[in-house]
Amino acid sequence: MRLHTKLMLLIFILMISIGAIFEVTFKNILESNLKKEIGSKALSVAQSIANMPEIEQAFHTKNPASIIQPIAESIRKQVGAEFIVIGNRDEIRYSHPNPRRLGQKMVGGDNGRAFNGESVISESTGTLGPSLRGKAPIFSHGEVIGVVSVGYLQTDIEKEISKIQKKIFSATFLILIGGLLVAWLISLNIKKALFGLEPKEIAWMYQEKHAILESIHEGIIAIDTDGRITVVNETAHEILRVPNEILLRGKRIEEVLENTNLLEVVGTGQAEYDKEIMINGDVFLANRIPIFNKKGNVIGAVASLRNKSELAHLLQELSHIKSYAEGLRAQTHEYSNRLYTLLGLIQLGSYKEAIDFISKEVDVAQGFIQFLMKEIPDPIIAGFILGKVSLASELKVDFTIDRESSFKDLPDEVNRDALVTIIGNLINNAFEAVRESGKEDKRVLLFLTDLGKELIIEVEDNGRGIDRKSSDHIFKAGFTTKNKSSNAGIGLSLVQKAINQLGGYITYSSNAGEGTVFTVAIPKKQGEVDDGETGYRSVNC
Repeated sequence: MRLHTKLMLLIFILMISIGAIFEVTFKNILESNLKKEIGSKALSVAQSIANMPEIEQAFHTKNPASIIQPIAESIRKQVGAEFIVIGNRDEIRYSHPNPRRLGQKMVGGDNGRAFNGESVISESTGTLGPSLRGKAPIFSHGEVIGVVSVGYLQTDIEKEISKIQKKIFSATFLILIGGLLVAWLISLNIKKALFGLEPKEIAWMYQEKHAILESIHEGIIAIDTDGRITVVNETAHEILRVPNEILLRGKRIEEVLENTNLLEVVGTGQAEYDKEIMINGDVFLANRIPIFNKKGNVIGAVASLRNKSELAHLLQELSHIKSYAEGLRAQTHEYSNRLYTLLGLIQLGSYKEAIDFISKEVDVAQGFIQFLMKEIPDPIIAGFILGKVSLASELKVDFTIDRESSFKDLPDEVNRDALVTIIGNLINNAFEAVRESGKEDKRVLLFLTDLGKELIIEVEDNGRGIDRKSSDHIFKAGFTTKNKSSNAGIGLSLVQKAINQLGGYITYSSNAGEGTVFTVAIPKKQGEVDDGETGYRSVNC
């Protein structure tokens, strides 16, 4: 079904639903108000008759019905009531629309409160059928001597409601016809605004554009005429050292990067090629090109950034490319799933649910990022952990960073690449351990602290643990307890080398079938920790 057809159908269904709800609600309100009004009228008439001296005096005569019946029938015709029945304490009728029922007992069983001196409105079934009644006691010298019952049949009330309902239905029908016309106009306008594209085509174009941008090894940043960022790819995020979870779209280019000269390109409309700029201590070659619309007017500019740093720096980063790529791929996959969910909610017309979904995702992401920025201010470590969080989400692993963690006091001389190697490989091993354990509850916990003279890194999992036979070999290159693969058995050996490089040590404890905890201690100053030649200790339970 095409988009404009869906929109017309959804809007029309919505209007029908609203119309139906309106009909039911209005009927209930109308019925309630009409019953209240008629009940009040019946009670008022009953009280007026009960207070008539002629009625009270008639009760003391030998034949009360001969006096009361003409009076009651005259009033009944004037007020349009279905019946006016007057009876004594024994509920014997002195008046009734059907004279043959005079002298018979009143029907309905709702005179109790009236005989107690109360004026009431009740619903009951009498000889004429279900009715709404107003009842008032007749007093003589302070004592109740009889009761007046004025009633209107329920069928008459329903007929009155039906008449009004028909008028409302006609008006509602005209509104629905108008709504269908409006839905048709709205769908046409939306179709025109989307250039006749269907949601699947738009989603495909978005994915295609995203794939093209991410396939480019250069950083891409585009702005509009106001200098606000409209497009930024993941490579640009890496260049700027801004985690992908932090939204740059909509921010002014000067807030993110000061020396791009993109605003000058927007103003002049002239392209610039291979201009060197410095970003975070690295040299980049920048190409800046204006963006034109069909009329030839400049509507923005795009810059591509290519790294021109020293080869040594690039080689230093090579060991972590795979980890970063996995994190970025996981984030892209997770972000696409959220977009599909949001797109589906919008197509279904569930706008409130879509807004709640967006608010929830923003609150969760911002809260976690704020925690990382506060407790782990180092952008390399924090960004790397963010990537692992996204990877864990894709792998269906419950990856938690202990909220008591703190890595604020991280000395500049501590090699960040070594730290990333240690943290990354321990987390990856934990992910593998819980995935191969076969448990439904796959949990991995990361704890970081810089209290005291050491940096402590602790990774805990609830996998199957390490058996005693393997405990002496797990740090040897090529040794693995997992399924053989091209890179199996090198993770912990890399961790050991990085720890030795930093002068620290690693310990672990493991319970078979319950999990493993790896703890790494790294001195903030070289030479303050000496754990012998092995650099690790084990506790195997």
